[in-house]
Amino acid sequence: MEQLKALGRILPRLIVAVGAGALLGLAFEPHDHPWLAFLAVPLLLAALNGVSMKAGFLIGSGFGITYYAVLVPWLSIIGGDAAIALAILEGLFYGVFGMFASQTLKHKLWILWVPCLWVATEFATASVPFGGFPWGRLAWAFADSPLGKLASLVGIPGLSFAVALIAVLLYAVLRRKSGLGLRVVALAAGIAIIGGSSLISLSTEGNGKDVTAAMVQGNVPGKGLEFLGRARTVTRNHLTATLDLQKQVEAGTQLQPDVVIWPENSTDIDPYKDAETRQDIEEAVKAVKVPILVGAVLEGPGPNERQTTGIVWDPAKGPGQVYAKRHPVPFGEYIPFRDQLLPYIKRLEMVGRQTAPGKTPGVLPINGVTYGDVICFEVAYDGVVADVMKGGAQVLVVQTNNATYGGTGQPEQQFAITRMRAIETGRTVLIASTSGISGVIQPDGKVEHKSSEFVPDVYVAQVPVRDANTLATTLGGWPQWILTGLGIMGAVLALFARRKRRDGPETPPASTPSREKVPA
Repeated sequence: MEQLKALGRILPRLIVAVGAGALLGLAFEPHDHPWLAFLAVPLLLAALNGVSMKAGFLIGSGFGITYYAVLVPWLSIIGGDAAIALAILEGLFYGVFGMFASQTLKHKLWILWVPCLWVATEFATASVPFGGFPWGRLAWAFADSPLGKLASLVGIPGLSFAVALIAVLLYAVLRRKSGLGLRVVALAAGIAIIGGSSLISLSTEGNGKDVTAAMVQGNVPGKGLEFLGRARTVTRNHLTATLDLQKQVEAGTQLQPDVVIWPENSTDIDPYKDAETRQDIEEAVKAVKVPILVGAVLEGPGPNERQTTGIVWDPAKGPGQVYAKRHPVPFGEYIPFRDQLLPYIKRLEMVGRQTAPGKTPGVLPINGVTYGDVICFEVAYDGVVADVMKGGAQVLVVQTNNATYGGTGQPEQQFAITRMRAIETGRTVLIASTSGISGVIQPDGKVEHKSSEFVPDVYVAQVPVRDANTLATTLGGWPQWILTGLGIMGAVLALFARRKRRDGPETPPASTPSREKVPA
């Protein structure tokens, strides 16, 4: 009975948290209402204020599960159970956040600790399990906002901290227990962060050298999982689009590219072992007379394994440098605990051979320009992008295949993530997708070109070659480590304070008067 009463007491708070999670999901593409983050986070904190750790875990979990259910419904293309499982898994991280934030809100420095704890939560979701899933970071929603410019200084984790901090400051202004002084300071600090970010100037100038690149979107014959059995058609589509490009170059209606980029899975048949596929690629390369970065699936390196790669195919030398995708998608490109799960989940057989991860970053020098190649979902992972920048990438390339998720909102979300990477690194990003969205993003995050989905699209861009590092790329992972450490420190201090409150002050035992024998 007491448990039911306790649940009844927190039910209104749980409803508020669920609503806040839904609002936060709507902040991202394809809905694109980033200002909702400044409503969702304060509502969550209001629901957590004054509750126990157990209640905080329940409230935080309700928020997080709803958040991811609204954010990634596109996973239901694979299966409704997969979408539900992911929402629950990621939502539980926010349950842990709620558990600790409920106590951190009672600490005198809560305004600092709570946004740091948020960054620590995002770090956890981006790291575990199986390498994490960094799709729900607050920063991804702010490519079109002046706040997004902060990513060039403090990176994606620092921008998430700034967004969370502004939301916490707003909560401090609205919180009933806040004094007038705190409200004034919080309001002034929030305005200063937003105003200061609008003053940041993002440079797009190169080192005096430009490169002309062509992004080829050949399109695929079907949507969802239908395209998987039509590998030759996909390759031929990209060949045809490339030959059409060359005709335009010869007619003088299009610039001669220095490099051509084909997307991930532009051939799912190993061109080293299949003569017909190799012939198609050779025909395209000889027609344009410049290297093509081909997205190809290769057999090996081990038995029943494959690798998703980008191959630099030169018109004179043939295939050369190869970048193998370092962060394949669990349950999409490989199956963890394969032997144990396959007997029970037959649908996983569609994954086929295990995708073996590559070992080296995608740093690809082509005709005097160093390209940093990342493949599909890898663009969301800090370490993959950081490694190509450390390798001297002057232009970023994203080879991607979103045909499975076409029309679901996932391609728009990935495009927004890519825009934030352009701002963070100060590099032009060239995106080639099989079916969309392909495009060109300038170093300040502005969109030069964005294709539609499920149409052929070829775009030629003249883009700057850049060597200068942003402060964010210079700092690397330090902001994330520092903010995460501070978040953990805040949680520990709050727990110590909780224990002190629970135990109360120690009271010495009352003295008992001694009873001495009185002599008779």
